[in-house]
Amino acid sequence: MTQQKRIGNMSFYEHFDELRLRLMRCLFIFFIGFGLCYWIAEPILEILRKPLFAVLQPEQRKLYFTHLFENFLTHLKIAGYASLFLFSPFYFYQVWAFIVPGLKPREKKWVIPFVGAATVCFIGGACFAYFVLFPVGFKYFVHYGASTDIPLLTIDSYYGTCLKLLLLFGLAFELPVLVCLLGVLGVVNADMLRRQRRVAIISITTVAALFAPPDAISMLILGVPLIFLYEVAIWIVHGMSLARHSDQEGHDTQVEKLQNPLEGRSRS
Repeated sequence: MTQQKRIGNMSFYEHFDELRLRLMRCLFIFFIGFGLCYWIAEPILEILRKPLFAVLQPEQRKLYFTHLFENFLTHLKIAGYASLFLFSPFYFYQVWAFIVPGLKPREKKWVIPFVGAATVCFIGGACFAYFVLFPVGFKYFVHYGASTDIPLLTIDSYYGTCLKLLLLFGLAFELPVLVCLLGVLGVVNADMLRRQRRVAIISITTVAALFAPPDAISMLILGVPLIFLYEVAIWIVHGMSLARHSDQEGHDTQVEKLQNPLEGRSRS
């Protein structure tokens, strides 16, 4: 029995073992990245402080901790999140490697586009949050209320909020990759996505309302790009469908020529 045949006929327990193997590899790389990123946690913290300190008065540019281990635990949290972002291509490759046995041979060539697009969208979503949402949102909330209201932010609350938003936007921007992956698997097609556009917009709006900071501007900053990415995903799925049909027609033509080798030749 060949390796390809063995993989293509996995039992439930073999799939479970494969999933366990992929998760163990991800955990191994995560802890390696955690150890590496712990030593650069302070420069990362400094980068995360900039959007807040930019909207504070010089005398207010301080963060406080309220219990003894708060600062240390925040460094550990930073190292964990940094490991997720830094080694995200490896994690996305493991996802692809887990689902690839169920794909057709012509679909397996999408490994590089999938890993590349997933990584770009994940990092791009976090960058979008940092460069677009943070300056607008922090300015709004810091100056909200009366002039006598002075912000007194703790290390855990501020950095925890930043990391959650970075991860949220990174995952949210994976929407087109997820839709395209479902298109590759044949679960959805462009016509279906167009018909469900209204449902998708309502779902995106609901997610933005639940997970974005509780103000209209932040909801729009999250919701509008996701709607745009959904439209982009429709066109990508449509393009993949055309390419799939073109490949199928070429394959059928080649088979027909092999079955009729004398077709098209002039008679002697």
